[in-house]
Parts: sequence; C-alpha cells; structure tokens
Amino acid sequence: MRVVDLPTFTIRELKLHGLNIPVSLLKGWSTDQLEQLRDAADKASCPCLVLIEDTPLVMGSTDPQIKSKTSDRVKTLALAANKLGCNSLALKIDAPDSKESFDRVVIEIKSLMPSIEKRELNALIAPGKGLTESTERLTELIKKVGGFRIGSLPSFGDAARVGEGDPVEALRKLAPYAGSIQATVEGFNKKGAHKSYDLAACVSAIRNVGFLNTLAIDYTGDDDELKGIAQAREILQAAIDAQES
Repeated sequence: MRVVDLPTFTIRELKLHGLNIPVSLLKGWSTDQLEQLRDAADKASCPCLVLIEDTPLVMGSTDPQIKSKTSDRVKTLALAANKLGCNSLALKIDAPDSKESFDRVVIEIKSLMPSIEKRELNALIAPGKGLTESTERLTELIKKVGGFRIGSLPSFGDAARVGEGDPVEALRKLAPYAGSIQATVEGFNKKGAHKSYDLAACVSAIRNVGFLNTLAIDYTGDDDELKGIAQAREILQAAIDAQES
C-alpha cells in the first residue's frame, strides 16, 4: 500500500478518523509529496494529526554543532508537520537525567518553540529513556518550559513500563498535559482479552482527569493487525461511551 492511500484505508477499513504519522514513514519525502498526503487525508476526511519524530533528538549538549543540528532538525520537522496539516509535532529527547542536563534542555526547548509555534503547531514530548523516563520528570519539564503549546505524548505502553505493568497511575499524572495519547495495543488472547494491561481501565484513568483530546491506536502485536485494531477500537470506544453515559 502507498502511504498516500493510508487515509482512505484508515477511515474505510479500520473505521478510525485520523492519523498520527511517524517521521520514519516519510523518509526522503519532498514537500510536494507531503502536500499530496495532506490532500488525500483531507479528501478522505481522515486528517494527519501528529507528526512523531521516532528518533530521539540529542538535547542539553554543550556542543554548539550538536545544538545546531538539533535546531535544524526541529525546524525541518515543523515545516513537514505544517505541510501535512498536523496540529502537533511530537519529539523524543536523548538526554541524561541530571540537574545540569535538565536546565539545559529547558533552555533549548524554549529556544525551539518559536519555530514550532510559527507553524501553528503544538510541541509534544514523548517519554523516553533518561531525562524523560520518569513521569514526574517529564511533567516537571513541561511545566518548566511553560506556555500553551507544550505538552506530552504519553502511551499506554510507556506508562505500563513506569508502573511495572500497571499504566493507570502514570496515565493519570500525564494525561492533563497530553495533546494526544497513544493507546499501545499488544495483541489479544483467545478469549479476546488484551495480553497485557486493561485497556478500558486506561481509558477510565485518562477520562477521569479530564482528557478529551486524541486517542490513537498504536498496534504492536505480532498477530493479525487488522483484526487486533478492530478489537482494540471496539474496547476503547465502549470504554469512552461508558464514561460519557
């Protein structure tokens, strides 16, 4: 399947209504190709929502060349996200967890925000190893940067790792700052239950703290993806409906 056909496939076959796009899927793409995907998404009424940089960016370095490289990369990604019609650009940070590194990363993100904001985008920080692995540190980082266009991109999977298998508490803490949340789905057993954590409990956790933004399915199972996504959609939608009733 061509990437440009994904919006139509997503809304017709998967019965989902938007796309979060990993940068690695668009490697080598031109501006014209990005605009073609946006046009296809608009035509299918299945918009591109978040462009996700799946390669962690080195931040907090004292090396001017590394800082310049990161800055140029973010500017390029912001332009790409804008061309796709996304509302957010998600970044992963490669930085050690120390006070000095934390302070430098805060300054660096603040310096990058104008290039993101001028494209009318939100910056979402996804959890990762090191500085942003801890729920508390990621939340602290977002608060320190400040502003209306900085937030987080939590996932059920990352929250489960932090919570040693139980994602609920971490999701409760991160959801108030989340511009979008990835519902990591690891597959289902023969009885139709999710192989890991309780998906409905995750939905309950984020809705109970007021999360009303995008919930995207990130299917990581090694079985039938289409069947698994359909099962996940039904479980997640039922949990959302139960919260609204």
